[in-house]
Amino acid sequence: MHISDILGSSQPSISFEFFPPKTEKSAANLFRTIRELETLQPSFVSVTYGAGGSTRDLTHQLVLKIIEETSIPAVPHLTCVCHQEEEVEHILERYGEAGVSTILALRGDPPRDLPDYQPAEDAFQHAADLVSFIKSFNASGRHPGGGFGIGVAGFPEGHPETPNRMAEMDHLKAKVDAGADYICTQLFFDNHDFFDFRERCIMAGIEVPIIAGIMPITTSSGMVRMADLAAGARYPAKLLRALEGLENDQESFATAGIAYATTQCRELLEGGVDGLHFYTLNKSSATKQIAGDLGLPSS
Repeated sequence: MHISDILGSSQPSISFEFFPPKTEKSAANLFRTIRELETLQPSFVSVTYGAGGSTRDLTHQLVLKIIEETSIPAVPHLTCVCHQEEEVEHILERYGEAGVSTILALRGDPPRDLPDYQPAEDAFQHAADLVSFIKSFNASGRHPGGGFGIGVAGFPEGHPETPNRMAEMDHLKAKVDAGADYICTQLFFDNHDFFDFRERCIMAGIEVPIIAGIMPITTSSGMVRMADLAAGARYPAKLLRALEGLENDQESFATAGIAYATTQCRELLEGGVDGLHFYTLNKSSATKQIAGDLGLPSS
């Protein structure tokens, strides 16, 4: 099923993100997590792609395993960094043959282990270029299913490298005009940021579905780490107050963080969000609890 059909449902989509495991033990643990979350009947799951394609094969293996052993559509990430057209073409051919129907096209982060990395040498300088290439691949007729649906990233708090928000929306519009079918946002903790971002998209003439990225905060150390990984995600005072003084009581900290995320999701659903995308960190408990509290369907 094409992603446009999935997101065209009258009900908001529910989806999860995983990253490829690097050991057999972590792989087994992850698949238990996926099996547990499968009971929530997700619309799809996405699989990340390491900086510079460092997890290319691991991403491919996990995507295939999900397709072959579960009923969940899998959406692999694909990035511009450190890639040439021939490489991306080969990746798309493999995914098409495996039955993958959607790609999340990203610019990506430069690899930390390549200090001499030269962005100008990449075939695709911007995510919009990668979107255009995937659309060209679709037009060639080489995808057995007729072509890939394409997702792109959005930044409710603003893109960290584009302080001019008008320019940021121009870049996002370019990705949509190049052929993107939906937008999946970076995580955020203040719904005002999301609703403002959505309004900016409407004003820019962007009409594709916008899925909200949600990260339940369950540990104090994870809170610090995610702020770094998410390019300085802003924690609103309301969230900080809810977690204040709980740093040494991890159970209470997790309970408060999950309660905040649940309220955040409920407000987004009431505000007509197109979908909720949970950044799971390869764990299921927080997401399952939020889904249960929201009364989401389960099998």
